[in-house]
Amino acid sequence: MTLTHRRTGVPERPVLDGLEEKWSRRWDESGVFVFDRSKSRDQVFSNDTPPPTVSGSLHVGHVFSYTHTDAIARYQRMRGKEVFYPMGWDDNGLPTERRVQNRFGVRCEPALPYDAGFTAPEKAGSQQIPVSRRNFIELCKRLTVEDEKAFEELWRYLGLSVDWTRTYRTIGAEARATSQFAFLRNLSRGEAYLSEAPTLWDVTFRTAVAQAELEDREREAAYHRLAFHGADGRKVMIDTTRPELLPACVALVAHPDDARYLELFGTTLRTPLFGVDVPVMAHPLADPEKGSGIAMVCTFGDTTDVTWWRELRLPTRPVIGWDGRFLAEPPAGLDSPQARGAYGALVGATAHTARERVVEMLRASGDMESDPRPMTHAVKFFEKGGKPLEIVTTRQWYLRNGGRDVPLREELLRRGGELRWHPEHMRVRYENWVGGLNGDWLVSRQRFFGVPIPLWYPLDAEGKPDYARPIVPDAASLPVDPSAEAPHGRTERQRGRPHGFTGDPDVMDTWATSSLTPQIAGRWLKDPDLFARVFPMDVRPQAHEIIRTWLFATVVRAHAEHGVLPWKHAAISGWILDPDRKKMSKSQGNVVTPAALLHQHGSDAVRYWAAGGRPGADRAFDVGQMKIGRRLAVKILNASRFVLSFGEVSAATPVTEPLDLAMLSELAATVEEATAAFEDFDYARALEHTEKFFWRFCDDYLELVKERAYGAQSEDRPGARDGAPSGSPPGSRDAAAGTESARAALMAALDTLLRLFAPVLPFVTEEVWSWWAPGSVHRAEWPVADAIRERAGAADGGLLATAAEAVSAVRRAKSAAKVSMRTEVAKAVVSGPRAVLDRFALVEADVRAAGRIGVVERRVGDGALEVSVSL
Repeated sequence: MTLTHRRTGVPERPVLDGLEEKWSRRWDESGVFVFDRSKSRDQVFSNDTPPPTVSGSLHVGHVFSYTHTDAIARYQRMRGKEVFYPMGWDDNGLPTERRVQNRFGVRCEPALPYDAGFTAPEKAGSQQIPVSRRNFIELCKRLTVEDEKAFEELWRYLGLSVDWTRTYRTIGAEARATSQFAFLRNLSRGEAYLSEAPTLWDVTFRTAVAQAELEDREREAAYHRLAFHGADGRKVMIDTTRPELLPACVALVAHPDDARYLELFGTTLRTPLFGVDVPVMAHPLADPEKGSGIAMVCTFGDTTDVTWWRELRLPTRPVIGWDGRFLAEPPAGLDSPQARGAYGALVGATAHTARERVVEMLRASGDMESDPRPMTHAVKFFEKGGKPLEIVTTRQWYLRNGGRDVPLREELLRRGGELRWHPEHMRVRYENWVGGLNGDWLVSRQRFFGVPIPLWYPLDAEGKPDYARPIVPDAASLPVDPSAEAPHGRTERQRGRPHGFTGDPDVMDTWATSSLTPQIAGRWLKDPDLFARVFPMDVRPQAHEIIRTWLFATVVRAHAEHGVLPWKHAAISGWILDPDRKKMSKSQGNVVTPAALLHQHGSDAVRYWAAGGRPGADRAFDVGQMKIGRRLAVKILNASRFVLSFGEVSAATPVTEPLDLAMLSELAATVEEATAAFEDFDYARALEHTEKFFWRFCDDYLELVKERAYGAQSEDRPGARDGAPSGSPPGSRDAAAGTESARAALMAALDTLLRLFAPVLPFVTEEVWSWWAPGSVHRAEWPVADAIRERAGAADGGLLATAAEAVSAVRRAKSAAKVSMRTEVAKAVVSGPRAVLDRFALVEADVRAAGRIGVVERRVGDGALEVSVSL
């Protein structure tokens, strides 16, 4: 291709300001990033783009990780791939519900009828207004649309090369249909099942919580030593941190080898206050070193209680309801007046209040020995919750994920081994998670703004649901909302009536839909031709903390439905850390919103900082790095303006001078290194190699060839020196060839560097490209090292370093003498071994010109190259 510079295209004073608006608009108008669906699968590179949670505002952590995704996409596009790069919005789920509650001051009451005339207050009041489920969902949809517009505006300003004609919403009709269809397929194959069992429960949000959503937090607590009584009058002391669960106690357990309790196994002891006889049993999970070595089994205090309850086949005595308060009716077994009287004091109390009341009663009865002993321990929380989880018995939907199926677990571990991880060590997190699963994936949630469980249940003569015979919708009718729609062949008049039906009231976990992003983005249900061109996808870019949720769940769904991995590569990003090296997160209150940063420093500068974070590695928030990125972008503008000042240069112009060939040789090596880094999804290493060469190009090569590049123009250009020595007489054939060689090499380097920088710095590179080349740099071919190396021939790549070292020595001498760098040097003596001097001779003319040296004397010596200067 002939590279042509049009002088009118180069501004006199190029600036960075305004490039984001200019090029975002032009990219949109030209459709440069629109996916060409006519390409075959082998010509496509498809991204399973993370759909950000739409819940207020993006933070700088999003800018960090999405820049990584975009750099990879831009690189692959320049490598000749047709890039499938959609954007989704994860808009269903708890974060949106909380935002609606806080914004409008409402709460959802599903029992209320729909109010078609309801208008939400502009400002939340002190008391939340109860609204119907349908009214609440309408507010959720309204708010997410507003948030999505703001998100898209920021993503465009950041320069994401997304195909904005291909967006989706996880609450959109097609996404809901896809999610429900996949669930029904799981149900038909026996992978989805309904079970009534102990469930981790968040009392604030009143919803079940899955294992992947748990978070251990250290909390202060206290051991209470309680006396259980034997029929023979003996007392057995039990240490517990939850004395309020005494009415839920169903057994005592000790380790089978604990000699202190061997004679108690098979007997019963009576609970204090409630007077209920409970068996003493042996179980290996009991810890002889913990407390008194014998523990209460309550239904349910923690997950260990669930294990003991299940394995020892114990009865259930639930006491805590969905709201976290003690139930109105005492559980079975608390039949005596004593037990009912004690329980009556706890009805309606929270766990905390009930604990205080039970401790007071224990002190009064003499059944508590001494005062509580303070301690700290890990307590399980919902990752978005503020109160400890309780365990209540509920009916929930599960998907099989290997937690209780060893063969399936082994298959999913093998899938993790097939996946190419970037960086490789992140595979361990996947394997540790899968290996440590203790149950199947709980996918139902007792919330409102989500994808409904697409089932109804027939009611018997007494109006009770028959959960074993769910009514399944036809696939063509999806999406459905069983709480608002009747199943085919029935009417709303039959809802809730004997021999009628009831809809499943729950929605699916947001991960149950997000785990299908390849299918949703690829339009699995609606466009099988497109799906075949993009699935399995090439890469899943995501953060490391959701390997256990999003990544694993997506593998589970693709394995079950398609029998393959959902993608070939997983590119993992790290966290952003605040100045105290803590993770930035909204919950911590230490996040930085990116809009001001992007406008202050420029998107390229912020992307430069983001791209410096290596795959999987955490990175500190550092405005200083953004300032460095901005200086780099400015330098690209100015260096490009200089190179393009020489007019039209043909790619066929031969590069003949040793220094020019040496530069091209180094450039070829840089292209090779950057390409290898990008092939390994290491955008940071690619940027590092490119930037290192660029500054060497600017600081050394440009200064060395400047005089030769100006050639016959040098005497006329502003600031030209009089009588400057040069390598060849002006106007000679050698001088003309040297000038053409310099200009051709400069143009080749600029063309290559712009393409190397383009994935990370899209705005400044597109701006410079537009000054002289047709089309977009982002659709230009990625540079090929072999082509540059062929042009460089057998050049000695070390020549540039030799020349730069000599000129640096001259500059140091001038600096030490406190004279201008434009001061003439009468004589320079260059000494070193013969081989070094021979290399220097090849670049001497350029060194003389750059250093403004009159005479150069070469002397054979020992050691490294040395230069002495006479001013």
